[in-house]
Amino acid sequence: MNFYDLSAKTPSGKIIEMADFKNKAVLIVNTATKCGLAPQFDGLEKLHEKYGKEGLVVLGFPCNQFLNQEPETNKTVEEACRINHGVTFQLTEKVDVNGSNTHPVFKYLKNELGGGILGKSIKWNFTKFLITPQGKPFKRYAPTTAPREIEGDIRRVLRK
Repeated sequence: MNFYDLSAKTPSGKIIEMADFKNKAVLIVNTATKCGLAPQFDGLEKLHEKYGKEGLVVLGFPCNQFLNQEPETNKTVEEACRINHGVTFQLTEKVDVNGSNTHPVFKYLKNELGGGILGKSIKWNFTKFLITPQGKPFKRYAPTTAPREIEGDIRRVLRK
């Protein structure tokens, strides 16, 4: 299996094929609107605006597994993110990133890029994964890594 074999669904249920992102860098983030790290939505949107035309795709995967910090439903999550943070990048339906119902995208990324001292599991909201335009997982970033801190790596993979 590779990244381009995977898919996700929009909050309305439309299928997003990762194969549609061939030759683009993809930044995948598990998000939560009520998390203390939610201001990162603003930084993710800035990356989307700055590098979207150069080939960056930002995908937010809402997740409610960490202290129920994503109370929005699939029907309301996009509007909440747009109103509160100006988000225009693509969000998916709510997913699990750990446990028996882990979304296949996160199963794949955790397997490919591992984790820290606590193993492969996602530790908190706003864990980020950067995928190269060739579909190779490039790097995993901690929840506390601000989106602006990833900019150098985004430029690097967009040049490859």
